[in-house]
Amino acid sequence: MEDLIRQQLIEIGEDPEREGLLKTPARVAKALRFMTRGYDQDPIEILQSALFTVDNEEIVLVRDIDFSSMCEHHMLPFMGRAHIAYLPRGKVVGLSKLARVVETFARRLQVQERLTTEIADALQEALAPAGVAVIMEATHLCMVVRGVQKANAMTVTSSMYGQFREDASTRSELMQLIHGRR
Repeated sequence: MEDLIRQQLIEIGEDPEREGLLKTPARVAKALRFMTRGYDQDPIEILQSALFTVDNEEIVLVRDIDFSSMCEHHMLPFMGRAHIAYLPRGKVVGLSKLARVVETFARRLQVQERLTTEIADALQEALAPAGVAVIMEATHLCMVVRGVQKANAMTVTSSMYGQFREDASTRSELMQLIHGRR
């Protein structure tokens, strides 16, 4: 990978032997491996590693989970917050596992729409809850530093199953819980 990055530096008109760029190929390779480490992680296994039996059937919400990912179209970062909710049906998952699942899928080349759905699908499969909702808000650097250059544009995506999709009052309660922070 370092040889490819060195060649990229040459292609853009830089000198990879310049003092400030000597270690850049190694640094970029290390960063790319970090930002794409989600391919080696199994989100279902993560969720199933911390399931607990409970009687609770009310909304479980973890909001404002910071994440960053890389757009598969430009390989530029996008970052924001994820809000994850589910309605337990006899089982809950350790709360930190929700953040870990976000991280696993975010550490792959992505589009936000698919990222949102993949997280919801994993929760649906691992927990079999009465409902799942994933809402993600993000700023995409491909829209900020190139192209239309709109620094304040926020992309919001959602994926909902079960009662969150079918029952307007349950969905409304969730939205109040998410936006109650402001």
